[in-house]
Amino acid sequence: MNSVSIQGVKGSFHHIVSQHYFGDNVLVSECLSFDSTVEELLNKKTDVAIMAIENSIAGSILPNYALIDNHDLHIVGEHYLDIQHHLMVLPNQNIEDIKEVYSHPMALLQCKKFFKNYPHIKLIEDKDTAEVAQRISRNRLKNVGAIASSLAAKIFELKIVAHSIQTIKHNETRFVIVKRSNSKLNDSEINKASIKFELDHKQGSLAAILNVLSDCKLNLTKIQSLPKIEIPWKYSFFVDVTFYTYQDFEKAKSIIKIMANEFKILGEYKNAKL
Repeated sequence: MNSVSIQGVKGSFHHIVSQHYFGDNVLVSECLSFDSTVEELLNKKTDVAIMAIENSIAGSILPNYALIDNHDLHIVGEHYLDIQHHLMVLPNQNIEDIKEVYSHPMALLQCKKFFKNYPHIKLIEDKDTAEVAQRISRNRLKNVGAIASSLAAKIFELKIVAHSIQTIKHNETRFVIVKRSNSKLNDSEINKASIKFELDHKQGSLAAILNVLSDCKLNLTKIQSLPKIEIPWKYSFFVDVTFYTYQDFEKAKSIIKIMANEFKILGEYKNAKL
């Protein structure tokens, strides 16, 4: 059985992904930061880490790209989760009783419009959605609300007073499954890859790489630049591609290795968004 480190406590969206990907009996190690999530994996306390990498509303989670890259971790899979945010309180409370709502900054951002109708409620940033729900339940906190999943409400026996309060109702987050070693899938099963490369500051250098991807029949699904901290105005490019045959990807790899600086494969895995 896989042991998995997640950002957040049970009831968090990372916990839900662990159940979807590995099954209900997965062994979960709760961490309150992505740094500690990765640290548990590096220290071999867990076999796998699950990390949110991008959201359909808020975009990329840049620090997680850096964590995966800097620690030479490998993406071995991915999972897309429909994110539904619910407002919850103690069973004997109602929405009119709420004075403060604590949640992760991303959740607060995604639910900002809902709270315009409740100007008396103060919104306060916190570490994790489900951890707030846990705290309300454990300490019997009155007049305090949490924004979290329906699983968190069930686990911590809280009452949902408003369902699906996110501004954009179709709200997805992409999570990556990360290990210390690369994927062991057969080539025939691999149809997506995450790569990283750097380029010289020359006219058309990025366009040339993109042309290679196109010529090799690769579909670019994501491109994200990240600054190199030690070299001002130098950037690394993180790219996700999908393909029909692994041979097409191998051909592209061989060309990009020649054209780019510090070419690196972050992961080869199955495309979860088919």
